[in-house]
Amino acid sequence: MVTLPSDTFQCGNSEQAQKLARLIVNDKNQARPQMHCNPTLVAIAEQKAKDMAEEGLVSHFLGGSPNSRLRDAGLTLPSYYGDAMSNQVEALAGGYQTAKKVWHALKSSFSHKQHLLGEIPFYAEQNEIGIAFIKDYKTPHVEYWVIYITKLSGDAQQKPFSEVPDKGLGIVTENGEITPMQ
Repeated sequence: MVTLPSDTFQCGNSEQAQKLARLIVNDKNQARPQMHCNPTLVAIAEQKAKDMAEEGLVSHFLGGSPNSRLRDAGLTLPSYYGDAMSNQVEALAGGYQTAKKVWHALKSSFSHKQHLLGEIPFYAEQNEIGIAFIKDYKTPHVEYWVIYITKLSGDAQQKPFSEVPDKGLGIVTENGEITPMQ
């Protein structure tokens, strides 16, 4: 585990992804006392970023929901996490050239900020992170960012929550936050 903050925290498929990881981990408002880089989450994030670039979309539902994508990869989420159409684990962005710019945009989004900074107890217990960044000039957004922060059910203590937040379908693009009708 990395005790926060850490300027040497390395977690991501690229230098840009690692810079974003450090921005998240070292943010002065980060509520989590520790975070662990999960190589499986990095690999899943990289595949998701590649899928988005290939489709030219920034979408939570390419290849299933965010929660189901992690489960399908063999990770065990806590039983109180949502099922088929749920998202308690994924943040996406498209069209931001640098980690600093995408971090600013993500912090401007209420649901992304709550998740990435662990602002509510449900998210604060999530201590596993994986980030990917893909750049492809032949695609509509060019830059694709995928962030997974989650708790795995094998972690020490499970806390049932009376209310489980769902980040929904919102994404952040260079044109601002997009929150589709639900």
